[in-house]
Amino acid sequence: MQSILAVYPPEVLILFAGVLGLLVGSFLNVVIYRLPMMMERDFRVEATSILNGEAAARKEAEAQGRFNLMVPRSRCPKCKTKITALQNIPIISWLVLRGKCANCKTSVSARYPVIEAVTGMLTALIIFKLGANWAGIGGMLLLWSLVALTMIDYDTQLLPDQITLPLVWAGIVFSVIPHSGVFPATDLQSSVFGAIAGYLTLWSIYWGFKLVTGKEGMGYGDFKLLAALGAWLGWQLLPVIILLSAVVGAVTGIAMILFAGHKRETPIPFGPYLAGAGILAMLWGAELNSLLGRTIN
Repeated sequence: MQSILAVYPPEVLILFAGVLGLLVGSFLNVVIYRLPMMMERDFRVEATSILNGEAAARKEAEAQGRFNLMVPRSRCPKCKTKITALQNIPIISWLVLRGKCANCKTSVSARYPVIEAVTGMLTALIIFKLGANWAGIGGMLLLWSLVALTMIDYDTQLLPDQITLPLVWAGIVFSVIPHSGVFPATDLQSSVFGAIAGYLTLWSIYWGFKLVTGKEGMGYGDFKLLAALGAWLGWQLLPVIILLSAVVGAVTGIAMILFAGHKRETPIPFGPYLAGAGILAMLWGAELNSLLGRTIN
């Protein structure tokens, strides 16, 4: 693969990665919106099956109709007009339409182009830092998953197993591909130990906090997300990820309480901080580990 890509200048590959990131960011907007709804619909069908039997569950599923990441086509939530391909070009369509539905002129949230832009820029940055190689491919897959998890957790305080669990296994599988390691050099042993240590670390904190306070400090999805980061990045970067996410989460939480009227008892999703720390560790893991080592010593 590297020999094929070697014919292209690095600038071209970085630009291509940025455009690819914009397109993927557009799809991630669909995932972020639809996956929680799909989970809720599946839960209702399963609950109906338990309470009323299989026949009632089939009727519930039929009444809901087909709904997944591909079907039905995206449409305006107010007037139900289908969004055409020309109206779905990342960032450009939103700007041309001035952030409004082409039919009913209902405002469309600016967060859609923001997610596309951020995904595009970070994708280009990953190829710039890791290269157009297996490490870069792995970095892009990890990034895209973390973007989706960040926004879903922010919206719903859920980290879906449909993303976190495959991400754990993908990290372990990716570690056995020659020269596939994302910072630091992640071999199979580092990946497996990273997944185990990542899960058990937050699991231990969860139960310790619950035994002391009688309250739940985080969700099980956080355990799985840190396990996934450990699988992709290796156990060596777990201290950096935990420290970064804890510090940023604590500062943000205190700021929200002091300046935004956020109530102490209202939970704050921890997934976005883990994801953000994971992205930083993926891009600057060696430097962060070195800085942490000097700080401790």
